[in-house]
Amino acid sequence: MTPMPATRGTLTPGRSLADLTWLRVGGPADWLFQPADIEDLAAFLAALPPEIPVFPMGVGSNLIVRDGGLRGVVIRLGRGFNAISVAGGQVTAGAAALDSFVARQAAAAGVDLSFLRTIPGAIGGAVRMNAGCYGRYLADVFVSARAVTRQGEIVTLTAEDLNFRYRQTDLPEGWVIAEAVLAGPPGDPEALAARMADQLARRDASQPTKERTAGSTFRNPVGHSSTGAADDTHELKAWSLIDAAGLRGLRKGGAQISEKHSNFLINTGGATAADLEGLGEDVRKRVFQSSGIQLEWEVLRVGEPAPVEP
Repeated sequence: MTPMPATRGTLTPGRSLADLTWLRVGGPADWLFQPADIEDLAAFLAALPPEIPVFPMGVGSNLIVRDGGLRGVVIRLGRGFNAISVAGGQVTAGAAALDSFVARQAAAAGVDLSFLRTIPGAIGGAVRMNAGCYGRYLADVFVSARAVTRQGEIVTLTAEDLNFRYRQTDLPEGWVIAEAVLAGPPGDPEALAARMADQLARRDASQPTKERTAGSTFRNPVGHSSTGAADDTHELKAWSLIDAAGLRGLRKGGAQISEKHSNFLINTGGATAADLEGLGEDVRKRVFQSSGIQLEWEVLRVGEPAPVEP
């Protein structure tokens, strides 16, 4: 095994990732690195042989790790990357700060980032995937971010660098977002708190928040009318296409399409990553057969399948 660089953080070989994802599935990473701070992360990446792949992992809220695990180094930011501060209408948040915490602290200081309150995950992932809901996206409030390149350089990224689009950016592979600066419109703290409480209530009423899920499974298809024809002025909902194909409640092994919201995959208790991904692929195939529209995954699937036993 290739010798690893010295670190001040924690570097663990053969670490299972299942308990680090919301779906509670997946095999081990060759290495799991939890850096002490941004300088520790930069030094580690600078010294890491370039042929070793790097995968930055957030809180695992939007992720399926396949049963064979991940080769290379998984980087998971923790306590040294979760600070939140507010000054001059701008919010500076470490990449490991939970979206919900950022929304609440911003609201208390009179800054409206309330759309983040119900988004699962942390700020690093929200930047990388341009997270959004209620008609607002991370791109709408983004000022800048600090990241560490695969070569170990600490750089500042602008919106132009990231080229925000629906659920994606141009963040280069292996780069790790460490911190983001956001700026929302001003708002009354009490009014913002009330709005977020209403958002939470509506989410809990319509989504399986008590189940093992990874949030919305598929992206909403953009550019189609309700008939499925190409139309740039309409957006279909993925759940409506799944329902129309008669797939609500569909099962595969320990995986199930939620009865409460059909754009959520659930681990009912004994699912494997193969069950979950396989069920998702079955849904994509049958929705295409039903509507002619190809659903695209919003949940990230990474790693290798389990080895086939002889």
